[in-house]
Amino acid sequence: MPLVRSLGRAASQLLQNSGCGCGIPVVPVRCIGVSPRQVASDASFHSVTFSESDHPRVLITGGLGQLGVGLAKLLRKRFGKNNVILSDIRKPADNVFYSGPFIFADILDYKNLREIVVNNRITWLFHYSALLSAVGEANVPLARAVNITGLHNVLDIAAEHNLRLFVPSTIGAFGPTSPRDPTPDLCIQRPRTIYGVSKVHAELMGEYYHYRYGLDFRCLRYPGIISADSQPGGGTTDYAVQIFHDAIKTGKFKCYLKPDTRLPMMYIDDCLKATLEVMEAPAESLTMRTYNINAMSFSPEELAQEVQKYVPELQVTYSVDQVKQGIADSWPMNFDDSNARRDWGWKHDYDLPELVTTMFSYLGSDSRIAQAN
Repeated sequence: MPLVRSLGRAASQLLQNSGCGCGIPVVPVRCIGVSPRQVASDASFHSVTFSESDHPRVLITGGLGQLGVGLAKLLRKRFGKNNVILSDIRKPADNVFYSGPFIFADILDYKNLREIVVNNRITWLFHYSALLSAVGEANVPLARAVNITGLHNVLDIAAEHNLRLFVPSTIGAFGPTSPRDPTPDLCIQRPRTIYGVSKVHAELMGEYYHYRYGLDFRCLRYPGIISADSQPGGGTTDYAVQIFHDAIKTGKFKCYLKPDTRLPMMYIDDCLKATLEVMEAPAESLTMRTYNINAMSFSPEELAQEVQKYVPELQVTYSVDQVKQGIADSWPMNFDDSNARRDWGWKHDYDLPELVTTMFSYLGSDSRIAQAN
């Protein structure tokens, strides 16, 4: 560092003493690569802004999960195929690998992640790497490492390189002492899963980095997300995806939650749309860093009744998983997302009937569905 400062002073004196009289402006020498872990207490960071003709350079971590592939597809249509890099630590399917840039990225490897951001000139980062609720409870040390240590790496890199950072939160960030129907943006949060604890941690750390360093941190609390493009991944709300696969394949569905367990839900297209909208929203329109978003709220029994309109002979039974039921009973029954609708114009497109129709149209027709139609 002293050598860099000495070179800067020497260059400044040389330019100032030049006899050409042209008044060349002196550009101060900058030292690249100072981590926020080492910055002075009065440091400040500012997010990158883009002109209308410019596009962000996007990195999606944990991109092979339920949302990452869909988000990459949406963003590539918007910003161009080569401006969106999907990353994960798993091997992608051929259709994903050949659909656009893919790179190996381990969020626990700080140096490698930092190199990826620098080498690819990343300006937006979507951080989807996380262990979900039920999976996290089965391996708490791994969930703590991925969901918390990995987040710290992402926050430091995002602040250092002036990124606009999106980190999803969840209904799991609330607990049994939170108001459940509806659950507002700001209320007591005492989750009882490592997944929920890590998400509250992410919300607060992101808000802290915003006010402390000027990091452009944006976060949405997702309800249960339903998608036809992926298999259930171990989450408590994944029954709402499994029922469609079972209805088509076997005509039988065994639900691990009680029939009247009401939870907020959303079709994946609405989720991806909300994510892009909040990232593109003008900073001055955002009154908070973390928002609830919602589309519908239903129980397994209500979903089964709607599915049976397509598969009348669907047999539904209930075998309650006490761990998942306990998690669901501590979560919101309905989200109050009025702040998102007011601040940046959030509006969902899919209610329960549209959700079921769309899921069956994507998953294909079976003889049972064809007969029902």
